[in-house]
Formats: sequence, C-alpha cells, structure tokens
Amino acid sequence: MSDANRILDRGRRVLKSEREALAALEARLDGTFVRAVELIAAARGRVLVVGVGKSGLIAAKIAATLTSTGTAATFLHPVDGLHGDLGLVGADDVAILISKSGESAELLALLDHLLRWGVAIVAVVGNPSSTIARHANIVLDASVDEEACPNGLAPTTSTTAALALGDALAVALLEDKGFSAEDFARIHPGGALGRKLLTRVSDVMERDALPTLPTTATMRDAVVLLAERRGTVIVIDDSCHVAGVVTAGDLTRLMEREIDPFPVPVTAVMTRSPKTTRVDDFGSAAVHRMQRHGVMALPVLDDTDQVVGIVHLHDLLRAGCG
Repeated sequence: MSDANRILDRGRRVLKSEREALAALEARLDGTFVRAVELIAAARGRVLVVGVGKSGLIAAKIAATLTSTGTAATFLHPVDGLHGDLGLVGADDVAILISKSGESAELLALLDHLLRWGVAIVAVVGNPSSTIARHANIVLDASVDEEACPNGLAPTTSTTAALALGDALAVALLEDKGFSAEDFARIHPGGALGRKLLTRVSDVMERDALPTLPTTATMRDAVVLLAERRGTVIVIDDSCHVAGVVTAGDLTRLMEREIDPFPVPVTAVMTRSPKTTRVDDFGSAAVHRMQRHGVMALPVLDDTDQVVGIVHLHDLLRAGCG
C-alpha cells in the first residue's frame, strides 16, 4: 500500500470509529437525557460546564454553544474554581461535569464544594460507575468502546461523544424554549452571521421611482424601463397589485419571434403570478427564493398585497444575506 493510501486508510479508520461511537450513543439515549434537559431548563441560575484537559476544551465549547442558543452558561475550570472562581456559583445553578474516567482529581475536589452549595449535577462521563457519576443527580453515559488513537491513549472518540451530547443538550433546550432565528440574531449582531439574520427585505429594497407599468402598457414602454431599471419591470393593476413581471429575458425572447415587438401588450409577455416577497421577510429568505427560481429581482408587497418596492439579488448579496 502506498503512503497516500495508508494515510487515507488511517483517516477513514478514525472517522469510522467515531461514527460508530456516535451511533451507539444515539441508540442508548433514553429518559435520562430527557430529565437532564428538564433539569437544566428549570434551573433559575446559570449552567456551569466543567472539565479539565481535553474534556475542559470540550466543556468550554459546550458552554459557548449553550450561551449562543439561549441558555446562560459559563465554563468553569476546576482548578480556577478552587482558587476563587467559586464566587460565581449559586445554589440555583446546574453543573455539567465532563470526564472520561469520572475520577479526575481536580473535578472530584470541585464536586465536593458544588454539592455543599446544593448545585444540581449532570455528569457526562465515560464510566457510569465512577465517583462523579455516583454523586450526580443525572448521569449521561458517554462511554466508548475504544479511542480512535491506535494506542488508546489520546482522547479522540471519547471527546467526540461528549461534544455530541453537549450539542444534543443545547439543541433540545433551544427547541424546548422556542428559541427562534430572530432570538439567535439578537445575540449574534456582529459579523456576517448577524447581518444575514437581522437584515430584512425592507432594509435593502428600492422604494422610489419603481419600475412599474399599468396593464395597458406596451413593450415600447417596457423597453426604456428595462434598460434603465436593471432588467425587471413590474406590471400592476388599478389597485397597485402585481399583475405580472416582465424581464430583459422576456424582451429578448419576444424579439426573436416578432419583427416589431414594440406594439405588443405587456400582458402578452409578462409572467403572471410571479414570485414576490414582503417587506418584513428576512433578506436571506428572499435570496433563497430568487436562487431557487432563477430570478434576479422580486416585487415587494405590503400587508395589503400592494407593491411598495423591488429588491434585487445583487443588493441582498452585497448586504450579506447570501
């Protein structure tokens, strides 16, 4: 076997090992998981996620995921906890302790103090018979048959299992709380993600001098607007409702089959019942609709279905909605 094939084989072996461990974890998920979610959801305090070493890194990520999805959480390093950080602990808190062995000396020392405070304990452990597990209110079994590391030493499969359980808790909690995309946007206002989630169609659409024509117009009227207004014309009825849309592509196809296209009524060319969007729609939703249906612009409607604007795909993409 070549070096390249050996490397690929090793990588696939690791992924296979971790995939099988996650499948086993899924299969044994039961009412204990439900009780853990209910316990955390009912807590009046914060969630303390605790781990040391590689498990500490996983704990920090789980705490960040919980916080970003509507569950107030803090990573607590057990050593720091014993040197002053216990000041942030309250009796209404819930602690999630993550440990492969369930016997980590640092966690056991901290556990004693958490129990004295009356903090509820959820143990995510690789050994359900461990000391930490015996003192926990709820035990989530994160055990794995073997690590992906060929020596069985480096935490690999076990940390993947713990991380997946943490993600499962976070997602179950956000759904239990009805945490929405708008809630997510409010606590992620910065960067591309915030822009994508916060931007509405009304923030980007054109409102003035709209490219509209009445149903009595001809293609002679449409040609000028198509050239000046980015290739899309909205045909409206007497109530300012959308009757159809004419695009530059419609004009091109008309010219291919008509010697004199200008006298042709716009109603004979327009797309009836075109795709539209509304002022309060998320910009990302409008982008998805345009990309799915292959259109470059959408008429924007208000609550009475009247045309109040037009929004272009390129403008939405520039606003970070893609």
